[in-house]
Amino acid sequence: MATLFVLVPVFNEEPNIPTLMEAFAQLAREMAPRFDCRFLMVDDGSGDRTVAVAREGATAAGLPLEVLAHPANRGPGAAFATGFSHLAPRLADEDWVLTLEGDNTSRHELVRQMVTRTAEGFDAVFASPYLYGGGFTQTSLLRKILSSGANLIVKDLLDIQGILTVSSFFRLVSARAMKRLQAAFGPGIVEREGFESMVEMVMKMAMLRIAISEVAMVLDSSRRKGKSKMKLLRTIRGYLVLWRYKDGWVAKARAAEARA
Repeated sequence: MATLFVLVPVFNEEPNIPTLMEAFAQLAREMAPRFDCRFLMVDDGSGDRTVAVAREGATAAGLPLEVLAHPANRGPGAAFATGFSHLAPRLADEDWVLTLEGDNTSRHELVRQMVTRTAEGFDAVFASPYLYGGGFTQTSLLRKILSSGANLIVKDLLDIQGILTVSSFFRLVSARAMKRLQAAFGPGIVEREGFESMVEMVMKMAMLRIAISEVAMVLDSSRRKGKSKMKLLRTIRGYLVLWRYKDGWVAKARAAEARA
């Protein structure tokens, strides 16, 4: 049976962890006919009981949870790079990697729809609040305007076409695509340590012509306990820095294709 690796970076998410563990348990049940679900949490220097609560919840639910830890907070990109590197030798061609937010804003009930979309030949499926049928709720108007504007600016500056959401954590990616990314860009795939790392990954997918689709998602910020860890203006600055790296990444992608 193929494995679905569920990778979640966390930083001081103790209040959100019980609900997240419930979502993990439900996901494992729903995916059981097709996947063996295994859960990987990367703790990015939490100072609360995030890890302890996660281990307690996983034990109670009988979930296979592995926790990797950074001694200090480095950012979600660094956490994803740690997780991707850890998975690199474990991925079989038929496996998939699901990445999620740790604050319960990723709607795990969409995973079945995302898996269905993979049967159409896509190697990556993103959950998008910008797709028709998606949207935002319990989110301030200013934040929506800034987020939408940043999304448009980044896609224009970095020439990312045909994708509505470039920054979401909520993605399903085939092991085959992961291996191509790792062969071109290293086992951690992403270099940037901040939230802009998710845009970086989309850029690298596009450079390798990985087939991407999207499903609509309503992003409900009320599902999160506590504030978002993303500093919006810092993240936008991070997005705009990515263009400096573009030529180097293109060269790496072309070299990888030449070797294949």
